[in-house]
Amino acid sequence: MRAAAFGAGLVVLYTALISSADAITKLIAGGYAAPQLFCLSGLFVVTLSALADRHPSQRRGFHSSCPRAMALRCGATVLAAVSFFYAFRYLPFAEVFLFIGLMPILAGLMSGPILGEHVRPAAWAALIAGFIGVMCLFPTGLGAVTIGHGFAMAAALFGTFSMIMARYIGRYEDNSLAQVFYPNLAIFVTMGVALPFVWKPMPVTDLGLVAAYAAFLFGARWLLVVALRLLAAYAVTPLMNLQFVWMVVLGAVIFGEYPASGTYLGVAIVIGSGLFLVWDQFTPDTARGRFSAAPWRQSRFKTDP
Repeated sequence: MRAAAFGAGLVVLYTALISSADAITKLIAGGYAAPQLFCLSGLFVVTLSALADRHPSQRRGFHSSCPRAMALRCGATVLAAVSFFYAFRYLPFAEVFLFIGLMPILAGLMSGPILGEHVRPAAWAALIAGFIGVMCLFPTGLGAVTIGHGFAMAAALFGTFSMIMARYIGRYEDNSLAQVFYPNLAIFVTMGVALPFVWKPMPVTDLGLVAAYAAFLFGARWLLVVALRLLAAYAVTPLMNLQFVWMVVLGAVIFGEYPASGTYLGVAIVIGSGLFLVWDQFTPDTARGRFSAAPWRQSRFKTDP
């Protein structure tokens, strides 16, 4: 029980750290190009990973037994980071969460063809409900769709694929630090190629924001790995929805953004569909059968003489 409570606390702290990193992304996105943030932050995270590997409890190096899968994860991570960067530039802070909320549902669908896991019909139902939730952002129709929504959808797809590849790699190795190191190394290298063409001088305060972003990101990803060792995935997923609360608070305090009613409705639908998917995945078939049959039995007993 104590380990579970500690794990839950780590997940709550994770949501606060990752939301803070997202807020810094939105702040930086208004004045700099994506390569400037990600090249510098990637360098910070790579350095932190190298320092962490020197700790006596680590010292495992960064060898990966799945180089091709790691390469795919790295590429997806780079594309997801850039897509999120521009999504935060063009969209209100809390709106992006709707697309983040789709990621567990998309993961349920991608796990079939990539991981060979059975895709339940509930995954398709949850995905349909999730897209209905996203459509709540557009009460006037699809004409309200912007390039920011396109970037947010791309970020959700690439981010989910990166997560699925992490799960695939985790089947064959348990070196979690390598899964932090290589994607950020890829971000540093690819963004470094474009950096000379977009570089703008940065004051010390903005450099401090980039360093804080890297520290928040590194800490959040490591905390999540530890939390998943202490808690089952079906317990972690609902707690991660606390990220929306942080994003609403940070959006109001820092950016003066207050979500419209359609955003709250959409988030409720997306979170609800995600929770249903979690319930369906981890509830035994017999329990689901009893649950679905219970109303029928109750009605029959009422009509029997």
